[in-house]
Amino acid sequence: MGKRQWDQHEILAALRRKGMTLTGLAQMNGKAPGGFRTIWKRENADNERIIANFLGVPVEELFPDRYPKKTSTILSHEYLSESTAGRKVA
Repeated sequence: MGKRQWDQHEILAALRRKGMTLTGLAQMNGKAPGGFRTIWKRENADNERIIANFLGVPVEELFPDRYPKKTSTILSHEYLSESTAGRKVA
């Protein structure tokens, strides 16, 4: 059997089974409840991590479509030399 598939309803049910709500979790962590309620539509790494830590589940497993975070690509020196070829360097 593979990893558990988490969706909004599974996450909310797991919170409720532990006697918690998104609003309660926000208040416990000094966060605005509205930010937790929009977690399904807007990414918020801090709030996602708070939920994951409370449930004891890796954040990557709860929100697999959001992790790993994409980072900017560092261009190789070959690309930079090609893109700047013919330009005068000050």
